[in-house]
Amino acid sequence: MNDTVTTPKTRTKTKVERPRLHKVILINDDYTPREFVTMVLKAEFRMTEDQAYKVMITAHKLGACVVAVFTRDVAETKAKRATDAGRAKGYPLLFTTEPEE
Repeated sequence: MNDTVTTPKTRTKTKVERPRLHKVILINDDYTPREFVTMVLKAEFRMTEDQAYKVMITAHKLGACVVAVFTRDVAETKAKRATDAGRAKGYPLLFTTEPEE
């Protein structure tokens, strides 16, 4: 008699998890000119004039506005570059990031 035991080969499939996304948020201030904020939004976030104006006005009215959602590294880099652009001109322009829920 043949007493051979065969066991099926199992493959483990690695499941890749998507990176958590982070929001870039524009914080309103009463000193940075609207035109400058719009220019920064167009330059750093590749927005049209109309999109940038709407984001700027929303932040002005509500105190803050989500600009865009990216992976953590991209969000932090864009927020820092946009904030630094304001600081270079002497404005208190502020962009922050936070994890998306």
